[in-house]
Amino acid sequence: MITPKPLFPGARVALLAPASAVPDEKLQPALDLCQSLGLEPVPYPSCYFRNRDGYFAASDTQRAEDINRAFADPTIDGIWCIRGGYGAHRLQPLLDVETIRKKPKWFGGYSDITALHTFLNQECGLETYHCTMPSTEPHPNDYTLDYLKKAVFGGLSGTLTYPQEQTPVTLVPGSAQGILCGGNLSLIVSSIGTPWELDCKGKILFLEDIGEKTYRIDSMLTQLRNAGKFRDCAGILLGAWTDCEPEMPQRTLSLEEIFRQLIVPSGKPAIAGIPCGHCDTTLALPLGRSIRMDADSLTVVLEKEA
Repeated sequence: MITPKPLFPGARVALLAPASAVPDEKLQPALDLCQSLGLEPVPYPSCYFRNRDGYFAASDTQRAEDINRAFADPTIDGIWCIRGGYGAHRLQPLLDVETIRKKPKWFGGYSDITALHTFLNQECGLETYHCTMPSTEPHPNDYTLDYLKKAVFGGLSGTLTYPQEQTPVTLVPGSAQGILCGGNLSLIVSSIGTPWELDCKGKILFLEDIGEKTYRIDSMLTQLRNAGKFRDCAGILLGAWTDCEPEMPQRTLSLEEIFRQLIVPSGKPAIAGIPCGHCDTTLALPLGRSIRMDADSLTVVLEKEA
């Protein structure tokens, strides 16, 4: 796995929208966040609302071209996805694997960007960063900003810390070590049966999601279980489940019950409630990096950057 060089003050960072369009009023605050970090933002065509194609930021060709050009351009130091939404997985067949392998760069984002994380991790051997994005969280709080800076400038290693109000819980006791993989549950499930299906054999599987009814979470976790993903992985980290409400609260399973019915039987060490995902207070994670987890002590340790 290639660990990209961390960014630095003055680094030129390509901003691009591989999925949904960025409303005009959200572009400037995103640029402002980059500049406040000391970065020089370089917005690509997909960032401009005028280029949208239906519910996409731009055509598949344009969005993929933005990614390929950003990796190929020697004056660009890193690539930060400006937002998620829907559509990143449509770009996988259009990405230039050889150029990305030859010119690896810092790459960050989350949510729908999970499709690109998986592609870059597995096809290109590139470590990537599950981190907040500039148009969705232009004013991150101190905790989120601290982890964002670690992901961007280096130092995202060692034992993860948790906010006092977001203490994780042990779902299955035990410890495990492996490469961290995963991200948004719905994107991972949609990868099954494709050439870019998530490979979690011997790895630590991280999952989170937003805006899904509990029965949909049940369905997607059942699909992962039936596809052998919980059997194959070494351990499981569950992040935030934002606005994942039951359709009929009076007769449904809670998320906790769903986890216990579908994940606990695997016997793999599992921690629930990691503060990461579609939440205001979120840490950053290096996908493709080796980590250690101890579900009994609720400890997650990221190995040092290469």
